[in-house]
Amino acid sequence: MNRVTMSARALGAVLLASLLPVAALAGEGAQRLDDYLAGLNSLRADFVQYTFNAARTQMTESHGRFYLQRPGRFRWEYDDPVAQVIIADGKRVYVHDLELEQVTHQSQERALRGTPALLLASAAPIAEHFAVSELPSTDGRDWVALRPLAADAEVERIELGFGPAGLESLIMEDGFGQSTRLDFSAATRNLALESELFEIDRSAVDDFLSFD
Repeated sequence: MNRVTMSARALGAVLLASLLPVAALAGEGAQRLDDYLAGLNSLRADFVQYTFNAARTQMTESHGRFYLQRPGRFRWEYDDPVAQVIIADGKRVYVHDLELEQVTHQSQERALRGTPALLLASAAPIAEHFAVSELPSTDGRDWVALRPLAADAEVERIELGFGPAGLESLIMEDGFGQSTRLDFSAATRNLALESELFEIDRSAVDDFLSFD
């Protein structure tokens, strides 16, 4: 699995946690998720992302920043190990490799196909697409698990952890047994974000490669 695919799946999971209505859920973790969503318009947070193989051996550790503007726009800035920016403008997703000065892009629906972010365009209750279950509270966080109902979903399981700062951790497993964990910090809600954050800078790019 390449870093672009994993990044897109991680984005999909975080967008699910940030955008979908969950009023039908019950329990402590689900209530924390419902409370977190209430009145959320924008978000900025730092993150550390860890990826693990099926043997639970850590493969990578990445650091960066995440910006969200509802509906459907986001920006991820990876500082290391590869300088990379991922932007969704509501229609397309752009992956900008700063070292190669190259951008790959495709439709937002296609880029996030098979991930929870595909539900961004749906007003259906979350229970129509995911089986929801409560998890024990651990490490000072309330946890909720989501399992896709679709047989062909690439994401098999998502766990969301809520602490004093709101959404603090996200763990996701795919069909190959690989997993991604994101830990968030320094989160700020409902701040004014510049529209340029969600626009690709074409002047800084040599190659644009489309996949649709």
